[in-house]
Amino acid sequence: MRDKLRILLTGFGPFPGAPYNPTQPLVARLAQLRRPALDDVVLSSHIFPVTYAAVDRQLPDVLAAQKPDALLMFGLAARTPYLRIETRARNAVTMLWPDAANTRSAKRGIAGHADAMMFGPHTARLLRAARLTGIDARPSRDAGAYLCNYLSWRAIEHVKAGGPRLAAFIHIPLLARSGGARRKGAARITLEELVDAGEAMLMEMVQLARRARAS
Repeated sequence: MRDKLRILLTGFGPFPGAPYNPTQPLVARLAQLRRPALDDVVLSSHIFPVTYAAVDRQLPDVLAAQKPDALLMFGLAARTPYLRIETRARNAVTMLWPDAANTRSAKRGIAGHADAMMFGPHTARLLRAARLTGIDARPSRDAGAYLCNYLSWRAIEHVKAGGPRLAAFIHIPLLARSGGARRKGAARITLEELVDAGEAMLMEMVQLARRARAS
């Protein structure tokens, strides 16, 4: 089992202003995929509560337990109607909005005066894979200043410290709970389209992780 490639998929639970988080069903669908190309791959998943304390406590624990070769993370960007492939994590955290435990950050930065940290050139490959499914996907240099950016920063720290070889963060739009209705004013992207794009990015991440392991 240890010789198999290991990919960890993560999402988030609900948070203030978003009682339904579509990253949960998306991650569940991706973790259940059965494809010949995944025969030698172990897929695991984890849903983070939307709190800074949970990320700090649970991320090291799940990485230690699963020992993934790659980490593919998803978060909700409720005001963006397209897929965003984040290229970096900013050294920024909001002091305005509390997390799901009603905790506010006491500082505006995550790590002193450090510069932003890049995920790496593989994000361009994920972007291309998503676009080939027909979805509206775009690169992003700003993951915000909330839990998605915070998790991205912590994940890159673990990559740099010898954890997963690769990490990536994908922001998805808010969907109707049904995931399929296209009504006026609703997100243009459905859950099924997200699953297709997510599968394409997952397959690309598998190839990238195989190459990274062999190098």
